Amino acid sequence: MHIVDIRHVTEPIKADMANAFINFSSMDVSVLAIVTDEVMDGKPVVGYGFNSNGRYAQPGILDHRIIPRVLGADQETLVDPATGHLDPARIWAASMRDEKPGGHGDRAVAVGILDMAAWDLAAKLAGLSVQRLIAERSPVGLGAPAEKVWVYAAGGYYYPDRGIEALQQEMLGYLDQGYRTVKMKIGGAPLTEDLHRIEAVLEVLPEGCTLAVDANGRFDVATAVHYAEALRDLPLHWYEEPVDPLDYAGHQSVAEAYPGVLATGENLLSRQEAVNLVRFGGLRPEQDVLQMDSALSYGFTEYQHTLAALGELGWTPQAFVPHGGHQFNLAIAAGCGLRGTESYPGIFEPFGGFADGDRVVDGYITLPDAPGIGLELKASLAPVLARLED
Repeated sequence: MHIVDIRHVTEPIKADMANAFINFSSMDVSVLAIVTDEVMDGKPVVGYGFNSNGRYAQPGILDHRIIPRVLGADQETLVDPATGHLDPARIWAASMRDEKPGGHGDRAVAVGILDMAAWDLAAKLAGLSVQRLIAERSPVGLGAPAEKVWVYAAGGYYYPDRGIEALQQEMLGYLDQGYRTVKMKIGGAPLTEDLHRIEAVLEVLPEGCTLAVDANGRFDVATAVHYAEALRDLPLHWYEEPVDPLDYAGHQSVAEAYPGVLATGENLLSRQEAVNLVRFGGLRPEQDVLQMDSALSYGFTEYQHTLAALGELGWTPQAFVPHGGHQFNLAIAAGCGLRGTESYPGIFEPFGGFADGDRVVDGYITLPDAPGIGLELKASLAPVLARLED
């Protein structure tokens, strides 16, 4: 069994909106295919992967470093002798050959794209859903995947032509789709305006539904603490990414000022950064939430080690809610027993969202039991995947 080609394309996400830091109108992603000489149902077995939103496409790193290393490796070294199948860990190791420690950045994203495709491929070769493969074979797997996963709807972005009423209707629309927790952006407007937006959403949420807010690391420490003091008496699900993701002392200052739940970690790109966050960031393992995203941080091959390392520091799987809003992180949550995962209903298409036909019921979603991640079960992705075929 051999890899015969690794292909990738750059695709726009077509989102005319902004958070506190960036406008998404020009953002794109890399979509990658690992093509093998194994044939099933008359077609080569192919694994697909892409990066989560919030980081741009990685054509340069993929072409210059990552892909040539994998294609140039002795193909037998990429195969697990126990199964006879191509192995994500061995593919990962080949992609990282001659890379020094540190220097994470976009390298972590490029490897994460390849690793997603490698897990999709491995699950297809095993004839298993990726959540089942993870649950059964990962050191941090459940043994059997969870049947359903808690998901929340992330939205509430700043749009140039939308006001408070549109924001309220957006959030109520997510409840109509079955979500019970919704999230909106803050930090892109003055505090008084953000408070007005938050209070307007809280006003229309029915009992049993909750609101989280996300500053996307926009604030300096003084501003983040000022917001914390203004938000502390509101019934928020969590206050997310108040300061720069690498400002551990800043996180500690916010935690001291905010008794509610803090959530952060989506912009940490390595295991060591995650370890530093929980060691020095003042976060509380009994209540706070970690949002590291495997697709942006070297893939699940590395993410499983991050989960294990943080577990040794007192953080249980129930503290983890990955960023990303796509099928791979949903599968990881199911396979590892995480608290849940993010969802982007109707935005960041075709990469956000889950398999067609899956429905959120009372805040939870089930997963298809199809081989691989199940990206082929999302019709809007079909034209993108077709571009990677011969």
